Amino acid sequence: MADPRGFLKVTERETAARRPVSVRIQDWKEVYERRQSGVVQQQAGRCMDCGVPFCHQGCPLGNLIPEWNDLTWREDGKGAIERLHKTNNFPEFTGRLCPAPCESSCVLGINQPAVTIKEIEVSIIDQAFENGWVEPHPPERATSKTVAVVGSGPAGLAAAQQLTRAGHTVAVYERDEKIGGLLRYGIPDFKMEKHHIDRRIAQMEAEGTRFRTNVNIGVDITWEDLRARYDAVVVATGATQPRDLRVPGRELEGVHFAMEYLGQANRWVAGEQVPNQIDARGKHVIILGGGDTGADCLGTATRQGALSVTTLAIGKQPGTERPSNQPWPTYPTLFEVASAHEEFGERKYLHSTVEFVGEDGKLVGVKVADTEFVDGKRIPKAGTERVLQADLVFLALGFTGVEGEHISTQSGVALDARGNISRDANWATNLEDVFVCGDAGRGQSLIVWAIAEGRAAAAAVDAFLTGATSLPAPVKPTDKALSL
Repeated sequence: MADPRGFLKVTERETAARRPVSVRIQDWKEVYERRQSGVVQQQAGRCMDCGVPFCHQGCPLGNLIPEWNDLTWREDGKGAIERLHKTNNFPEFTGRLCPAPCESSCVLGINQPAVTIKEIEVSIIDQAFENGWVEPHPPERATSKTVAVVGSGPAGLAAAQQLTRAGHTVAVYERDEKIGGLLRYGIPDFKMEKHHIDRRIAQMEAEGTRFRTNVNIGVDITWEDLRARYDAVVVATGATQPRDLRVPGRELEGVHFAMEYLGQANRWVAGEQVPNQIDARGKHVIILGGGDTGADCLGTATRQGALSVTTLAIGKQPGTERPSNQPWPTYPTLFEVASAHEEFGERKYLHSTVEFVGEDGKLVGVKVADTEFVDGKRIPKAGTERVLQADLVFLALGFTGVEGEHISTQSGVALDARGNISRDANWATNLEDVFVCGDAGRGQSLIVWAIAEGRAAAAAVDAFLTGATSLPAPVKPTDKALSL
Protein backbone atom coordinates (compact mmCIF):
# COMPACT_ATOMS: atom_id res chain seq x y z
CA MET A 1 0.00 0.00 0.00
CA ALA A 2 1.12 3.59 -0.60
CA ASP A 3 2.69 5.69 2.17
CA PRO A 4 0.79 4.58 5.30
CA ARG A 5 1.01 8.11 6.69
CA GLY A 6 0.63 9.88 3.35
CA PHE A 7 -2.88 11.17 4.01
CA LEU A 8 -1.61 12.71 7.26
CA LYS A 9 1.44 14.31 5.64
CA VAL A 10 -0.35 15.66 2.57
CA THR A 11 -3.85 16.91 3.32
CA GLU A 12 -4.20 19.20 0.29
CA ARG A 13 -5.75 17.80 -2.87
CA GLU A 14 -3.83 19.01 -5.92
CA THR A 15 -4.68 18.37 -9.56
CA ALA A 16 -3.27 19.63 -12.84
CA ALA A 17 -3.78 23.33 -13.48
CA ARG A 18 -5.94 24.49 -16.34
CA ARG A 19 -4.30 26.69 -18.93
CA PRO A 20 -5.12 30.41 -18.58
CA VAL A 21 -8.57 31.21 -19.96
CA SER A 22 -7.25 33.93 -22.26
CA VAL A 23 -4.92 31.38 -23.86
CA ARG A 24 -7.03 28.26 -24.09
CA ILE A 25 -10.11 29.86 -25.68
CA GLN A 26 -7.89 30.75 -28.64
CA ASP A 27 -7.43 27.08 -29.58
CA TRP A 28 -9.12 23.68 -29.34
CA LYS A 29 -6.42 21.85 -27.38
CA GLU A 30 -7.06 20.21 -24.04
CA VAL A 31 -7.48 22.72 -21.26
CA TYR A 32 -5.13 21.07 -18.75
CA GLU A 33 -1.44 21.76 -18.45
CA ARG A 34 1.01 18.88 -18.30
CA ARG A 35 0.78 16.96 -15.05
CA GLN A 36 3.86 17.07 -12.83
CA SER A 37 5.07 13.58 -11.95
CA GLY A 38 6.25 14.61 -8.50
CA VAL A 39 2.86 16.02 -7.60
CA VAL A 40 1.07 12.93 -8.94
CA GLN A 41 3.36 10.67 -6.90
CA GLN A 42 2.72 12.72 -3.77
CA GLN A 43 -1.03 12.65 -4.32
CA ALA A 44 -0.96 8.88 -4.88
CA GLY A 45 0.67 8.58 -1.46
CA ARG A 46 -2.52 9.95 0.11
CA CYS A 47 -4.30 6.66 -0.69
CA MET A 48 -5.11 4.95 2.62
CA ASP A 49 -4.69 1.34 3.66
CA CYS A 50 -8.40 1.50 4.42
CA GLY A 51 -9.13 -2.23 4.62
CA VAL A 52 -12.29 -2.03 2.53
CA PRO A 53 -11.57 0.21 -0.49
CA PHE A 54 -14.97 1.65 -1.34
CA CYS A 55 -13.49 3.15 -4.50
CA HIS A 56 -13.91 -0.35 -5.96
CA GLN A 57 -17.65 -0.11 -5.33
CA GLY A 58 -17.81 3.35 -6.85
CA CYS A 59 -16.15 2.20 -10.07
CA PRO A 60 -18.26 -0.06 -12.31
CA LEU A 61 -15.05 -1.46 -13.79
CA GLY A 62 -13.80 -2.53 -10.37
CA ASN A 63 -10.50 -0.75 -11.01
CA LEU A 64 -7.70 -1.88 -8.70
CA ILE A 65 -7.24 1.69 -7.51
CA PRO A 66 -5.23 1.16 -4.30
CA GLU A 67 -2.82 -1.11 -6.17
CA TRP A 68 -1.95 1.31 -8.94
CA ASN A 69 -1.88 4.20 -6.48
CA ASP A 70 0.76 2.29 -4.56
CA LEU A 71 2.76 1.52 -7.71
CA THR A 72 2.59 5.17 -8.76
CA TRP A 73 3.84 6.26 -5.34
CA ARG A 74 6.71 3.77 -5.72
CA GLU A 75 7.46 5.24 -9.20
CA ASP A 76 6.73 1.92 -10.89
CA GLY A 77 4.87 3.29 -13.90
CA LYS A 78 5.08 0.07 -15.89
CA GLY A 79 3.60 -1.94 -13.06
CA ALA A 80 0.89 0.69 -12.59
CA ILE A 81 -0.30 0.53 -16.20
CA GLU A 82 -0.33 -3.27 -16.10
CA ARG A 83 -2.68 -3.19 -13.09
CA LEU A 84 -4.80 -0.44 -14.64
CA HIS A 85 -5.19 -2.34 -17.91
CA LYS A 86 -6.33 -5.43 -16.00
CA THR A 87 -9.74 -3.82 -15.57
CA ASN A 88 -9.90 -0.87 -17.96
CA ASN A 89 -9.27 -1.05 -21.71
CA PHE A 90 -9.18 2.71 -22.19
CA PRO A 91 -7.99 4.67 -19.14
CA GLU A 92 -7.04 7.58 -21.39
CA PHE A 93 -10.77 8.04 -22.06
CA THR A 94 -12.08 7.56 -18.53
CA GLY A 95 -9.21 9.57 -17.02
CA ARG A 96 -10.34 12.56 -19.07
CA LEU A 97 -14.10 12.15 -19.36
CA CYS A 98 -15.43 10.14 -16.41
CA PRO A 99 -16.96 12.18 -13.54
CA ALA A 100 -15.08 9.88 -11.15
CA PRO A 101 -17.70 8.21 -8.94
CA CYS A 102 -14.72 6.38 -7.44
CA GLU A 103 -13.60 9.61 -5.78
CA SER A 104 -17.03 10.11 -4.21
CA SER A 105 -16.57 6.64 -2.66
CA CYS A 106 -13.04 7.30 -1.41
CA VAL A 107 -12.79 6.56 2.32
CA LEU A 108 -10.48 9.54 2.78
CA GLY A 109 -13.28 11.68 1.35
CA ILE A 110 -15.35 11.20 4.51
CA ASN A 111 -13.45 14.00 6.26
CA GLN A 112 -10.76 15.14 3.82
CA PRO A 113 -10.61 15.93 0.10
CA ALA A 114 -10.66 12.60 -1.74
CA VAL A 115 -7.61 11.06 -3.39
CA THR A 116 -7.11 12.39 -6.93
CA ILE A 117 -7.89 9.01 -8.45
CA LYS A 118 -8.88 10.29 -11.89
CA GLU A 119 -5.76 12.47 -12.11
CA ILE A 120 -3.50 9.56 -11.18
CA GLU A 121 -5.25 7.30 -13.70
CA VAL A 122 -4.70 9.60 -16.67
CA SER A 123 -1.11 10.23 -15.61
CA ILE A 124 -0.43 6.49 -15.60
CA ILE A 125 -1.72 5.94 -19.13
CA ASP A 126 -0.09 9.07 -20.56
CA GLN A 127 3.26 7.98 -19.15
CA ALA A 128 2.71 4.49 -20.55
CA PHE A 129 2.10 5.76 -24.09
CA GLU A 130 5.10 8.09 -23.87
CA ASN A 131 7.35 5.22 -22.85
CA GLY A 132 6.03 2.68 -25.35
CA TRP A 133 4.50 0.42 -22.69
CA VAL A 134 1.15 0.15 -24.49
CA GLU A 135 1.63 -2.70 -26.94
CA PRO A 136 -0.71 -4.88 -29.03
CA HIS A 137 -1.84 -8.13 -27.42
CA PRO A 138 -2.93 -10.36 -30.29
CA PRO A 139 -4.60 -13.66 -29.37
CA GLU A 140 -2.43 -16.71 -28.81
CA ARG A 141 -4.80 -18.77 -30.93
CA ALA A 142 -7.65 -18.01 -33.32
CA THR A 143 -11.10 -19.52 -33.16
CA SER A 144 -13.30 -20.02 -36.18
CA LYS A 145 -15.98 -17.72 -34.79
CA THR A 146 -16.88 -14.30 -36.17
CA VAL A 147 -18.48 -11.35 -34.37
CA ALA A 148 -19.88 -8.07 -35.67
CA VAL A 149 -19.87 -5.10 -33.29
CA VAL A 150 -22.21 -2.31 -34.35
CA GLY A 151 -21.06 1.02 -32.98
CA SER A 152 -17.56 2.23 -32.20
CA GLY A 153 -18.06 4.18 -29.01
CA PRO A 154 -16.44 3.06 -25.73
CA ALA A 155 -18.82 0.10 -25.23
CA GLY A 156 -18.32 -1.24 -28.75
CA LEU A 157 -14.56 -0.75 -28.67
CA ALA A 158 -14.25 -2.48 -25.30
CA ALA A 159 -16.32 -5.45 -26.46
CA ALA A 160 -14.35 -5.66 -29.72
CA GLN A 161 -10.96 -5.61 -28.04
CA GLN A 162 -11.93 -8.26 -25.50
CA LEU A 163 -13.40 -10.56 -28.16
CA THR A 164 -10.41 -10.11 -30.48
CA ARG A 165 -8.04 -11.02 -27.67
CA ALA A 166 -10.17 -14.12 -27.04
CA GLY A 167 -9.32 -15.24 -30.57
CA HIS A 168 -12.49 -14.39 -32.47
CA THR A 169 -12.57 -12.54 -35.77
CA VAL A 170 -14.19 -9.20 -34.95
CA ALA A 171 -15.40 -6.46 -37.27
CA VAL A 172 -16.56 -3.11 -35.90
CA TYR A 173 -19.16 -1.29 -38.00
CA GLU A 174 -19.47 2.49 -37.77
CA ARG A 175 -21.86 4.64 -39.79
CA ASP A 176 -19.64 7.73 -39.57
CA GLU A 177 -16.46 8.20 -41.54
CA LYS A 178 -14.14 7.68 -38.57
CA ILE A 179 -14.09 5.36 -35.57
CA GLY A 180 -14.97 6.65 -32.12
CA GLY A 181 -18.69 7.38 -31.94
CA LEU A 182 -19.50 10.21 -29.56
CA LEU A 183 -15.91 10.11 -28.32
CA ARG A 184 -14.94 11.56 -31.68
CA TYR A 185 -18.01 13.49 -32.76
CA GLY A 186 -19.63 14.43 -29.45
CA ILE A 187 -16.73 15.28 -27.13
CA PRO A 188 -14.94 18.56 -27.99
CA ASP A 189 -11.18 18.46 -28.44
CA PHE A 190 -10.67 20.81 -25.50
CA LYS A 191 -11.84 17.92 -23.31
CA MET A 192 -10.11 15.11 -25.22
CA GLU A 193 -7.98 15.49 -28.33
CA LYS A 194 -8.66 12.85 -30.93
CA HIS A 195 -5.14 11.46 -31.17
CA HIS A 196 -5.99 9.53 -28.00
CA ILE A 197 -8.58 7.60 -30.02
CA ASP A 198 -6.31 7.16 -33.03
CA ARG A 199 -3.46 5.55 -31.15
CA ARG A 200 -5.80 3.13 -29.38
CA ILE A 201 -7.37 2.17 -32.72
CA ALA A 202 -3.87 1.51 -34.05
CA GLN A 203 -3.29 -0.91 -31.15
CA MET A 204 -6.57 -2.69 -31.83
CA GLU A 205 -5.83 -3.01 -35.54
CA ALA A 206 -2.45 -4.53 -34.70
CA GLU A 207 -4.26 -7.05 -32.50
CA GLY A 208 -6.51 -8.05 -35.38
CA THR A 209 -9.73 -6.07 -34.93
CA ARG A 210 -11.19 -4.96 -38.25
CA PHE A 211 -12.96 -1.64 -38.72
CA ARG A 212 -15.65 -0.86 -41.27
CA THR A 213 -16.55 2.84 -41.48
CA ASN A 214 -19.29 4.56 -43.50
CA VAL A 215 -21.53 1.51 -43.08
CA ASN A 216 -24.98 2.19 -41.63
CA ILE A 217 -26.46 -1.11 -40.50
CA GLY A 218 -30.11 -1.17 -41.42
CA VAL A 219 -29.50 0.99 -44.48
CA ASP A 220 -26.34 -0.17 -46.25
CA ILE A 221 -26.64 -3.69 -44.82
CA THR A 222 -29.80 -5.09 -43.32
CA TRP A 223 -29.74 -6.52 -39.84
CA GLU A 224 -30.78 -9.88 -41.26
CA ASP A 225 -27.82 -9.90 -43.64
CA LEU A 226 -25.47 -8.97 -40.81
CA ARG A 227 -26.73 -11.85 -38.66
CA ALA A 228 -26.32 -14.23 -41.59
CA ARG A 229 -22.68 -13.19 -42.05
CA TYR A 230 -21.57 -13.48 -38.41
CA ASP A 231 -21.90 -15.99 -35.61
CA ALA A 232 -22.85 -13.23 -33.15
CA VAL A 233 -23.73 -9.55 -33.24
CA VAL A 234 -23.06 -7.02 -30.47
CA VAL A 235 -25.18 -3.87 -30.61
CA ALA A 236 -23.37 -0.89 -29.08
CA THR A 237 -24.98 1.97 -30.92
CA GLY A 238 -25.55 4.15 -27.89
CA ALA A 239 -28.68 6.01 -26.84
CA THR A 240 -28.44 8.67 -29.50
CA GLN A 241 -32.09 9.69 -29.86
CA PRO A 242 -32.11 13.27 -28.50
CA ARG A 243 -34.83 14.53 -26.21
CA ASP A 244 -36.81 17.24 -27.97
CA LEU A 245 -38.68 20.19 -26.52
CA ARG A 246 -42.06 20.60 -28.19
CA VAL A 247 -43.01 24.19 -27.49
CA PRO A 248 -44.32 26.81 -29.93
CA GLY A 249 -41.64 27.98 -32.33
CA ARG A 250 -39.67 24.71 -32.31
CA GLU A 251 -39.52 24.80 -36.13
CA LEU A 252 -37.73 28.16 -36.26
CA GLU A 253 -34.35 28.44 -37.95
CA GLY A 254 -31.73 28.61 -35.23
CA VAL A 255 -33.04 25.89 -32.89
CA HIS A 256 -30.77 22.82 -32.98
CA PHE A 257 -30.01 19.65 -31.08
CA ALA A 258 -26.72 19.92 -29.19
CA MET A 259 -25.14 16.89 -30.86
CA GLU A 260 -25.79 18.27 -34.32
CA TYR A 261 -23.83 21.37 -33.33
CA LEU A 262 -21.01 19.54 -31.53
CA GLY A 263 -20.57 16.99 -34.31
CA GLN A 264 -20.14 19.72 -36.91
CA ALA A 265 -17.67 21.60 -34.73
CA ASN A 266 -15.57 18.48 -34.16
CA ARG A 267 -15.44 17.79 -37.88
CA TRP A 268 -14.33 21.37 -38.55
CA VAL A 269 -11.60 21.12 -35.90
CA ALA A 270 -10.42 17.90 -37.59
CA GLY A 271 -10.00 19.81 -40.86
CA GLU A 272 -13.08 18.44 -42.60
CA GLN A 273 -15.39 20.47 -44.83
CA VAL A 274 -18.71 21.17 -43.10
CA PRO A 275 -21.30 22.69 -45.46
CA ASN A 276 -23.75 25.07 -43.77
CA GLN A 277 -22.01 24.69 -40.43
CA ILE A 278 -23.80 26.03 -37.37
CA ASP A 279 -21.55 28.86 -36.19
CA ALA A 280 -22.02 30.88 -33.01
CA ARG A 281 -19.68 33.69 -34.05
CA GLY A 282 -21.23 37.07 -33.33
CA LYS A 283 -24.47 35.55 -32.03
CA HIS A 284 -26.42 35.41 -28.80
CA VAL A 285 -26.65 31.76 -27.75
CA ILE A 286 -28.95 30.05 -25.28
CA ILE A 287 -28.31 26.47 -24.14
CA LEU A 288 -31.16 24.49 -22.62
CA GLY A 289 -29.77 21.91 -20.21
CA GLY A 290 -27.20 22.29 -17.47
CA GLY A 291 -25.26 19.03 -17.86
CA ASP A 292 -21.99 18.06 -19.52
CA THR A 293 -23.41 18.35 -23.04
CA GLY A 294 -24.52 21.90 -22.31
CA ALA A 295 -21.05 22.74 -21.01
CA ASP A 296 -19.55 21.29 -24.20
CA CYS A 297 -21.79 23.58 -26.26
CA LEU A 298 -20.73 26.51 -24.08
CA GLY A 299 -17.03 25.86 -24.58
CA THR A 300 -17.54 25.41 -28.31
CA ALA A 301 -19.57 28.61 -28.70
CA THR A 302 -16.96 30.50 -26.69
CA ARG A 303 -14.18 29.40 -29.04
CA GLN A 304 -16.29 30.29 -32.06
CA GLY A 305 -16.67 33.85 -30.78
CA ALA A 306 -20.26 34.06 -29.52
CA LEU A 307 -21.42 37.47 -28.29
CA SER A 308 -23.14 35.91 -25.29
CA VAL A 309 -23.97 32.43 -24.02
CA THR A 310 -26.65 31.74 -21.42
CA THR A 311 -27.28 28.28 -20.01
CA LEU A 312 -30.79 27.71 -18.71
CA ALA A 313 -31.77 24.91 -16.31
CA ILE A 314 -35.35 24.19 -15.33
CA GLY A 315 -34.47 23.03 -11.81
CA LYS A 316 -32.79 24.48 -8.75
CA GLN A 317 -29.07 25.15 -8.54
CA PRO A 318 -27.42 22.21 -6.75
CA GLY A 319 -25.57 22.84 -3.52
CA THR A 320 -21.81 22.89 -3.07
CA GLU A 321 -21.79 20.27 -0.29
CA ARG A 322 -23.07 16.69 -0.21
CA PRO A 323 -26.80 16.70 0.65
CA SER A 324 -28.07 14.54 3.51
CA ASN A 325 -30.10 12.33 1.17
CA GLN A 326 -26.96 11.44 -0.82
CA PRO A 327 -24.58 10.24 1.91
CA TRP A 328 -21.10 8.83 1.39
CA PRO A 329 -20.28 6.70 -0.59
CA THR A 330 -22.99 7.63 -3.14
CA TYR A 331 -22.25 9.99 -5.98
CA PRO A 332 -23.80 13.33 -4.97
CA THR A 333 -25.42 15.96 -7.15
CA LEU A 334 -23.30 19.06 -6.64
CA PHE A 335 -22.85 22.44 -8.28
CA GLU A 336 -19.87 21.97 -10.58
CA VAL A 337 -17.77 24.45 -12.48
CA ALA A 338 -16.48 22.86 -15.67
CA SER A 339 -13.64 24.47 -17.59
CA ALA A 340 -16.16 25.99 -20.00
CA HIS A 341 -17.99 27.73 -17.15
CA GLU A 342 -14.76 29.47 -16.14
CA GLU A 343 -14.32 30.87 -19.61
CA PHE A 344 -17.51 32.66 -20.55
CA GLY A 345 -21.26 32.79 -20.25
CA GLU A 346 -23.98 32.97 -17.64
CA ARG A 347 -25.86 30.17 -15.88
CA LYS A 348 -29.48 30.58 -14.82
CA TYR A 349 -31.62 28.17 -12.83
CA LEU A 350 -35.38 27.79 -12.29
CA HIS A 351 -36.01 28.91 -15.87
CA SER A 352 -38.78 27.13 -17.78
CA THR A 353 -38.88 27.52 -21.56
CA VAL A 354 -42.34 28.57 -22.75
CA GLU A 355 -41.82 29.46 -26.40
CA PHE A 356 -39.22 30.08 -29.10
CA VAL A 357 -39.83 33.54 -30.53
CA GLY A 358 -39.16 34.26 -34.18
CA GLU A 359 -39.38 36.80 -36.97
CA ASP A 360 -39.66 35.78 -40.62
CA GLY A 361 -39.00 32.17 -39.68
CA LYS A 362 -35.80 32.91 -37.77
CA LEU A 363 -35.20 32.69 -34.03
CA VAL A 364 -34.86 36.01 -32.21
CA GLY A 365 -35.55 35.04 -28.61
CA VAL A 366 -36.70 32.54 -26.02
CA LYS A 367 -39.73 33.21 -23.84
CA VAL A 368 -39.10 31.86 -20.35
CA ALA A 369 -40.85 31.87 -17.01
CA ASP A 370 -39.87 31.10 -13.45
CA THR A 371 -40.16 27.44 -12.52
CA GLU A 372 -42.56 26.53 -9.76
CA PHE A 373 -43.17 23.11 -8.24
CA VAL A 374 -46.77 21.87 -8.15
CA ASP A 375 -47.52 18.32 -6.98
CA GLY A 376 -43.90 17.39 -7.65
CA LYS A 377 -43.99 18.73 -11.20
CA ARG A 378 -41.96 21.62 -12.55
CA ILE A 379 -44.16 24.06 -14.46
CA PRO A 380 -43.86 27.68 -15.67
CA LYS A 381 -45.16 30.19 -13.16
CA ALA A 382 -47.88 32.37 -14.64
CA GLY A 383 -47.12 36.07 -14.80
CA THR A 384 -43.32 35.69 -14.82
CA GLU A 385 -42.86 35.40 -18.59
CA ARG A 386 -40.13 37.39 -20.33
CA VAL A 387 -38.14 37.07 -23.54
CA LEU A 388 -34.38 36.51 -23.66
CA GLN A 389 -32.55 37.52 -26.82
CA ALA A 390 -31.26 34.55 -28.82
CA ASP A 391 -29.96 33.89 -32.33
CA LEU A 392 -29.16 30.23 -31.60
CA VAL A 393 -30.64 27.70 -29.18
CA PHE A 394 -29.03 24.33 -28.46
CA LEU A 395 -31.15 21.58 -26.91
CA ALA A 396 -28.92 19.67 -24.50
CA LEU A 397 -31.70 17.84 -22.69
CA GLY A 398 -30.34 14.31 -22.76
CA PHE A 399 -31.39 11.29 -24.80
CA THR A 400 -34.47 9.08 -24.91
CA GLY A 401 -33.08 5.81 -26.25
CA VAL A 402 -31.69 4.15 -29.34
CA GLU A 403 -32.50 5.12 -32.88
CA GLY A 404 -34.45 1.89 -33.05
CA GLU A 405 -36.41 2.05 -36.31
CA HIS A 406 -34.15 -0.17 -38.41
CA ILE A 407 -33.07 -2.64 -35.76
CA SER A 408 -36.57 -3.17 -34.34
CA THR A 409 -38.39 -3.45 -37.67
CA GLN A 410 -35.76 -5.42 -39.57
CA SER A 411 -34.46 -7.82 -36.94
CA GLY A 412 -37.38 -8.01 -34.55
CA VAL A 413 -35.24 -7.14 -31.54
CA ALA A 414 -37.39 -6.02 -28.62
CA LEU A 415 -37.22 -2.59 -27.01
CA ASP A 416 -38.06 -1.88 -23.38
CA ALA A 417 -40.45 0.74 -22.04
CA ARG A 418 -37.73 3.40 -22.07
CA GLY A 419 -36.90 2.90 -25.74
CA ASN A 420 -33.69 0.96 -25.08
CA ILE A 421 -32.91 -2.52 -26.39
CA SER A 422 -34.13 -5.15 -23.96
CA ARG A 423 -31.58 -7.74 -22.76
CA ASP A 424 -31.50 -10.70 -20.38
CA ALA A 425 -29.02 -11.64 -17.66
CA ASN A 426 -26.52 -12.76 -20.31
CA TRP A 427 -26.63 -9.48 -22.28
CA ALA A 428 -28.64 -11.25 -25.02
CA THR A 429 -31.67 -9.76 -26.72
CA ASN A 430 -34.74 -11.80 -27.60
CA LEU A 431 -32.60 -13.00 -30.54
CA GLU A 432 -30.11 -15.47 -29.09
CA ASP A 433 -27.20 -14.42 -31.32
CA VAL A 434 -27.69 -10.66 -30.83
CA PHE A 435 -26.28 -9.03 -27.70
CA VAL A 436 -26.39 -5.44 -26.48
CA CYS A 437 -24.18 -3.34 -24.23
CA GLY A 438 -23.63 0.26 -23.23
CA ASP A 439 -26.17 3.03 -23.57
CA ALA A 440 -28.11 1.10 -26.23
CA GLY A 441 -29.34 -1.22 -23.49
CA ARG A 442 -28.77 0.80 -20.35
CA GLY A 443 -29.88 4.24 -21.49
CA GLN A 444 -27.79 7.38 -21.29
CA SER A 445 -25.04 6.81 -18.76
CA LEU A 446 -21.35 7.26 -17.97
CA ILE A 447 -18.39 6.27 -20.12
CA VAL A 448 -17.12 4.01 -17.35
CA TRP A 449 -20.40 2.07 -17.45
CA ALA A 450 -20.11 1.76 -21.23
CA ILE A 451 -16.65 0.18 -20.99
CA ALA A 452 -17.71 -2.08 -18.12
CA GLU A 453 -20.75 -3.29 -20.05
CA GLY A 454 -18.67 -3.81 -23.20
CA ARG A 455 -16.27 -6.02 -21.26
CA ALA A 456 -19.08 -7.97 -19.60
CA ALA A 457 -20.98 -8.45 -22.84
CA ALA A 458 -17.80 -9.73 -24.50
CA ALA A 459 -17.55 -12.42 -21.83
CA ALA A 460 -21.16 -13.44 -22.49
CA VAL A 461 -20.57 -13.60 -26.26
CA ASP A 462 -17.39 -15.62 -25.77
CA ALA A 463 -19.30 -18.12 -23.62
CA PHE A 464 -22.10 -18.27 -26.20
CA LEU A 465 -19.63 -19.04 -28.98
CA THR A 466 -17.34 -21.47 -27.19
CA GLY A 467 -19.29 -22.77 -24.19
CA ALA A 468 -17.02 -21.14 -21.61
CA THR A 469 -15.04 -17.96 -21.08
CA SER A 470 -12.09 -16.63 -19.12
CA LEU A 471 -12.91 -13.01 -19.94
CA PRO A 472 -13.82 -10.83 -16.94
CA ALA A 473 -17.41 -9.65 -16.48
CA PRO A 474 -17.29 -6.68 -14.08
CA VAL A 475 -21.03 -5.88 -14.14
CA LYS A 476 -24.42 -7.49 -14.78
CA PRO A 477 -27.27 -6.00 -16.83
CA THR A 478 -29.29 -5.55 -13.65
CA ASP A 479 -26.56 -3.65 -11.78
CA LYS A 480 -27.53 -0.17 -10.70
CA ALA A 481 -25.00 2.47 -9.80
CA LEU A 482 -25.21 4.40 -6.60
CA SER A 483 -24.04 7.27 -8.79
CA LEU A 484 -27.04 7.25 -11.13
